[in-house]
Amino acid sequence: MLRQSGCGFGMLALADMLHAAERTNPLAPKKPHFEPKAKHVIFLYLNGGLSQVDSFDPKPELTRRHGEPMPGPKIKTDRASGNLMRSPFGFKRYGQSGIEVSDIFPKIGEAIDDFCVIRSMWTDNGNHGPSMLKMNTGHQLAGRPSLGSWLTYGLGTENQNLPGFVVLCPGYPVMGSPLWSSGFLPSAYQGTHIHNSEQDPEKLLQNIRNQTLSAPEQERQLSLIDRLNRKYVNRLGSQPELEASIQAMEVAYRMQAEAPEAFDIRQESEETRARYGDSDFGRGCLTARRLVERGVRMVQVYFGNFQPWDSHDDIMSHARLARQADPAIASLLADLKANGLFDETLILIGSEFGRTPMIQNSGLEKLGNGRDHNVHGFSVLLSGAGIKGGTTYGATDDFGFKAVENRVHVHDLHATMLHLMGLDHTRLTYRYSGRDFRLTDVHGELLRPILA
Repeated sequence: MLRQSGCGFGMLALADMLHAAERTNPLAPKKPHFEPKAKHVIFLYLNGGLSQVDSFDPKPELTRRHGEPMPGPKIKTDRASGNLMRSPFGFKRYGQSGIEVSDIFPKIGEAIDDFCVIRSMWTDNGNHGPSMLKMNTGHQLAGRPSLGSWLTYGLGTENQNLPGFVVLCPGYPVMGSPLWSSGFLPSAYQGTHIHNSEQDPEKLLQNIRNQTLSAPEQERQLSLIDRLNRKYVNRLGSQPELEASIQAMEVAYRMQAEAPEAFDIRQESEETRARYGDSDFGRGCLTARRLVERGVRMVQVYFGNFQPWDSHDDIMSHARLARQADPAIASLLADLKANGLFDETLILIGSEFGRTPMIQNSGLEKLGNGRDHNVHGFSVLLSGAGIKGGTTYGATDDFGFKAVENRVHVHDLHATMLHLMGLDHTRLTYRYSGRDFRLTDVHGELLRPILA
C-alpha cells in the first residue's frame, strides 16, 4: 500500500519522501539568528564565465593600449594569452548613479540604480568545475552542502507544499548535481532540479499526477496509512524517522495540487511572457518569480546547459547571450518591485569567474576574438533586499585583470548573503566527522559598505 500510494507523486514528491526522514518536518520555518533583510534568494547563474570588461567593468586604458602586450609581470592564466584586446562593445552611463554598463545590457543599465556592482571578485581555481563548486558550495571539491542547502537548513521554508530550494536548468551545467547537493547535511535540504525546457507542467514535472488513483482515493489511502503509523508510534514511543516519513507523504500529496500551478508560466499574460523572452533563461526567471511569490526560500536559474558564456573563441557571442539575459533580468526586477517582493528578495547575478582582458591566442587576428578564464578579477551584481543600489564596490586594475581595491572572495560574498538572510555565517554550523563545518569554512568577511 505504501508503494502504491507513492506512485504518481512525481519527481518533487519522491525527492521529499526519500530525503525527509532525518527528522520531523525538517523544512518547517526556523527563527533566524537576527532580524533579516531578505526572506528569499534568487541566484541567476551565467555559467561559463561572464567577461567583466565587456559587461560591467569598463576600462578606457584597455581601449588605449589595444594590441599591446600586457604590462608587468606575467600572471598565470588557464591557457596561453596574447596581447591586450579592447572590448568590441561600447559603454554608457545610466541612472542617477551614472554607473557605466555595456551596450549589450541596456535594460539592466536602465535599472542600474537598483544594483550594487561588485567589481573586485576573485576566486581560487581557473577550471570551471572547481570554481563552480566554490561559488555554489564554498569549496572546490564535491561533497559540500550548497548555498541553498545551508539556507534551508538554517531557515526552513515558508511554503510546505513546495520544495524549499529549486534549481532551474534545461539540462545540466558543468559538475551537475553536486552544485545543489546537500552534501553531509540531511538530504531533505538538497535542491530540487527541474529541466525547465518544457512549459507544460505535466512534462516539466514528470509523473506529478497519480495515474491510478483519484485525489479522494489517494486522500483516503493516506489517511489509513497515517492512522496505522500513528498507532505504531503510540505503541512504541517516539519514532523520528517514521514521523518524518508521515510528514513527507502528506507534503508530497499536497504538492500535486500546488506544484503544477506554481510552475505553469502559461498562466501569465502573453505580454508578460514576451517581456521575459522566449528562451530557457527567460522562462526560468519568470518561474523563479512565481516560486518566490509562493514562499520558496531559494531559486537558482542557470542560463543554460553546460557552459554557454565560455567565450574562448569569440567574445561577440556575449552579445547574443545578453539578448536573452538582459530583458529577462530587467523584467524579473520590475515584477518583484510591482508585487512588493523586491525589498525582501536578494538577487545575485554572476558566474564562476571572469575573463582576461587579453586575447586568448598569441596574435591579435581581429577584434572580437575570445578571452580566457580569469580568476584574479571579475564582477557580480547584487540587488534587492538590504543592498545599497546605484553603487559600485571594489576595483580591478587599469586593464580589468586583477582585483586591486577592496578585494572580495567568494567566502565574503557568501557571508554577506547569509547575513542579509538573518544568519551569522560563523554560527551556521553542522557537526560532521568530528568537527563543525560552515559554508564559509574558516573565512568570510561581511561587505558592510554595500548594505543599505
